[in-house]
Amino acid sequence: MEYVTVAGEAWLASASEYPRSMRALWEARPWASSVLPCGRAFDVISMPSLFGRRVLDELWSSGPGCGPVAAFRGRTLLFVQPGAAPRLRTLLAWEEWARDVPPLLCHGKGDAVTVPPVQRMVDAPESPGLGAGRWIVAPDSREPWLPGAAVVLWACVRAARGEARAAALPALPPQAAEEPAGALHPAPSA
Repeated sequence: MEYVTVAGEAWLASASEYPRSMRALWEARPWASSVLPCGRAFDVISMPSLFGRRVLDELWSSGPGCGPVAAFRGRTLLFVQPGAAPRLRTLLAWEEWARDVPPLLCHGKGDAVTVPPVQRMVDAPESPGLGAGRWIVAPDSREPWLPGAAVVLWACVRAARGEARAAALPALPPQAAEEPAGALHPAPSA
């Protein structure tokens, strides 16, 4: 379980028009979700959770990693550079990418998103996809690295095409899946 650092909390609050009020709210209710506007400190790309997991794996394995990421109601929320949401929306409209990548919700200027609590209640039940959400990668600095539209696009395309390749592979027969490679079989007796 990830927790937001004091510096990360300051960064999140900077998205609000009233950062001091937001910090006061979190001080009084650190376990409560909050609604923050996009477009000032960050934009958010919301994707189905399984696909989001694949995109995160791509961002970390192919580089350069990612900044804050949250899980909320069955969705993965990837925090990206301000202005990246409309740019990604335009890039995804190209026919070449649109067929591979599942529909993404790109939240930019004029939109708002619900972010998980800055802290978790100790006795809060864990319910994937329900409740207040959780941080997968919590904000930990005042200026976290946020990917741009091109970085997210390529991670999405690689994740989608990797998924398609895996689905196209023929399934192994049940006995082949159980036998170790190079297993010796006794010669049939005559």
